[in-house]
Amino acid sequence: MPNETLPNLDRRSFLVAPLAAAAVIADAGQGAAATMGNTVFTGDVVKGKKVVSTLDIADLEPGQKHLLYFQGVESATGQPWLVSVMVAKGRLPGKRITLTSGVHGDEMSSIRVVQLVMEQLDPAQMAGSVMAVFDIARPALEGMQRRWPNQGRGIDLVDMNREWPGNENGTTASSRQAGLLFNRVLRPNSDIALDFHTGTTGLDCNDWIIGNREIPEVKAIIDLFPVRQVLDSPAYPGVLHNAFTDAGIPSICPEVGAARILAPDMIAPFVEGTMNVLKHYGVVGGSIGRTGADAGMFIGNSAAPILATQGGFIEHLVAPNDKVQAGQKVVVQRNAFGETVAEYASPVDGEVGAIRSDASSEPGNALMFILFNRAPAAGDADYPE
Repeated sequence: MPNETLPNLDRRSFLVAPLAAAAVIADAGQGAAATMGNTVFTGDVVKGKKVVSTLDIADLEPGQKHLLYFQGVESATGQPWLVSVMVAKGRLPGKRITLTSGVHGDEMSSIRVVQLVMEQLDPAQMAGSVMAVFDIARPALEGMQRRWPNQGRGIDLVDMNREWPGNENGTTASSRQAGLLFNRVLRPNSDIALDFHTGTTGLDCNDWIIGNREIPEVKAIIDLFPVRQVLDSPAYPGVLHNAFTDAGIPSICPEVGAARILAPDMIAPFVEGTMNVLKHYGVVGGSIGRTGADAGMFIGNSAAPILATQGGFIEHLVAPNDKVQAGQKVVVQRNAFGETVAEYASPVDGEVGAIRSDASSEPGNALMFILFNRAPAAGDADYPE
């Protein structure tokens, strides 16, 4: 006997019903674009996190952590690159501190510093806010490579840390990404900014910071970090921490050890220093921990490069943070037979700031940078950012 409680179902019903259900599920992750104050929500929800195209942290609920995605520039297939943003907004008003990382795609320890700081924060006990941006150069991070693979005339590898403050209508995707982020997230929501990096692939450094100590507030921030070396220099045009500073937002560039790895011994002092900054500005409570004075901080205003004149295998005779004298032999280079083809000496008195981590080199590569002090009128050398 047929069950009269069942509806009459034909073949088309079995096909249409799953499609309708899938449409309902897909629609659950989307919605109409909306604004809340100055914040613009696109209507998209990705893995439970709302997507914004403009952020004003004044619109966010105090006493909470907010996890969002920022809609950045579109990829070559038309999908926007989403950038992970977390805001710990205090229960009380106060300073707005911004922590950025992932401007270069091979810098892992810098991202971990920011993650660990955010894990420690309890917004219910905070005054002000801490905004973390974890993965700014998403295409570079996907391949764990330093530069953004821009698809203009074939693949061009663009150093995004020469693009700031960017241009929303620029001629490269990386310039537009920088412009969108700087104008719609970073500049409007920052009173102080720390832009975290590491050494680049092929070049290793220890714990050091880049910043212009002629700016009193920048000097005060640097001194709160228990790191061993500081490059007191404005550095290159187009870097993010300079874009912040030019916009009236004091900023520094901490460099957290080597690229492509997590280095816990390098990460720890930068987490401690960042928490010192938050305590200094009253964002969180507690006493200041170790500082640059405790670490025996060495401050130089220049970094002298030692460049390879030959190709071959290299052996370092000194390590990062070692003191060296002008004329001291610091690198030996050999060919495939083991014959010495070049020896390199430090051109200055100073400390070893960074060394080439790859064991071979072509002519022209940087083998080492020596951090030192020279007369300001002489100008500054390149630095291993």
